[in-house]
Amino acid sequence: MMQGVVFFGDRKLELRTFPDPEPAQGEVVVRIRASGMCGSDLHFYRGGPAGPPGTIIQGHEPCGEVYSIGPGVNETQIAPGDRVMIHHYWGCGSCEECRSGWPQLCTVVDIHTLCVNTHGGHAPFLVVPAATLIPLPDELSFKAGAAIGCGTGTAWGGLKRLGNVGGSTIVVFGQGPVGTSATMLASAMGATVIAVDIEDSRLLTAREFGAQHTINPRETDVVAAVRDLTAGRGAPLALETSGATPAAQNAQDVLATWGRACFIGLGADVLFNTTQSYQR
Repeated sequence: MMQGVVFFGDRKLELRTFPDPEPAQGEVVVRIRASGMCGSDLHFYRGGPAGPPGTIIQGHEPCGEVYSIGPGVNETQIAPGDRVMIHHYWGCGSCEECRSGWPQLCTVVDIHTLCVNTHGGHAPFLVVPAATLIPLPDELSFKAGAAIGCGTGTAWGGLKRLGNVGGSTIVVFGQGPVGTSATMLASAMGATVIAVDIEDSRLLTAREFGAQHTINPRETDVVAAVRDLTAGRGAPLALETSGATPAAQNAQDVLATWGRACFIGLGADVLFNTTQSYQR
């Protein structure tokens, strides 16, 4: 038997006892070495889990070592001791979405999601399909692998959708884990990063992660500040990670002509006027 962390909402959690997982056909058991807390995990912790309270082990940013493999797993590709990250969604594996690398959009079966309807990583061991594993390079720590599996990976995906970030100016709205990751990655890619957040402490962290400029919307008009920093042109790129409606609006308004915005944060109302967009 093993113990795993379960959430009840209202900032209440418990360690509960669960059976040790055993791998079935095509599955592996991973010994967890790091398990992160994503922004959505904090929502589950404060407001209540997605599934029945107290029944599902939480954590969807796990990273660790392969402990055992089930029947049907190719031992030449996956073996005990391998360092791995884990993609926390899986579907049927056969539909167009799954085969395109988007199992979270599977059209055939109910999507399996760690910590929502399947046990997550806040426990010593986790059983998952072998197809969800991603090799973790030796030069990366397990903590880094846990972050890459969700928050940092999400930031990377958003930046890639924006296109060629290097040499450009990008405004990153929100400097939580995803936004800070975007700031770090965009800066490493050669971008000039303008970081936006309502918390000064997060803006200080953004500076440490490579932001050249910071803006606090509670103190400064974001659109005017970005115009000042870009000689009146606006920013070619914007990435919204906070999920706040005012930030989503600002992400559009700071753009230069032909600018591009990517919206990652959930919960915001993203509205635009077709005439104003056409004129830009």
